[in-house]
Amino acid sequence: MNNTAIIILAAGNASRFGGVKQLLHFNNKTLLQHVVDEAIDADAGSVIVITGAYADKISESVYNKSVEVVYNENWQQGMASGIVAGVTKAITLNNNVEKIIIAVCDQPFVSSGLFNQLYQKQEESVEHIVASAYADTIGTPALFTQKYFDALLALKGDEGAKKIIKANSDDVATVDFPQGAIDIDTQQDFDDLLDRQKHVL
Repeated sequence: MNNTAIIILAAGNASRFGGVKQLLHFNNKTLLQHVVDEAIDADAGSVIVITGAYADKISESVYNKSVEVVYNENWQQGMASGIVAGVTKAITLNNNVEKIIIAVCDQPFVSSGLFNQLYQKQEESVEHIVASAYADTIGTPALFTQKYFDALLALKGDEGAKKIIKANSDDVATVDFPQGAIDIDTQQDFDDLLDRQKHVL
């Protein structure tokens, strides 16, 4: 995956959670560090973490020296600004980057295997977008080829990658990621996750 950048969005202020959810601990590491480690294990050409709210705390928590941490000074404008900052950085790091995977830090079951599935699916298909399928929807993590870099850079406000996925549905392949339905938006979500894990162990 040397030609692929993985962008991890970690800039939000988690208003629904009421704290720094990026730094919640699950399975002995923070939610953010888990996604970072999985991205590194997937052998991505570059791993980029986008910070905004709580930037200092979050930056300090990322201990992998190979990770590029980018402060998005426009984070309050919405998710699009983080995607734009990440794509811009990915292109700056490697003019020849061919694919970008956009991930978030509140899906605790994202794995290096999933990142590689997205990559392999795109290699084997004619579609230029590969998204994760779960709970009757498709979303992150999602891979975009160079064909869509300009569209990603043109996103505004609270627009996310899903806008591009929906607008180009005939150019989208999917991989199954049923656990993608589990994300942490509220304290109750996190409590449910911990409770679920107790019953698994």
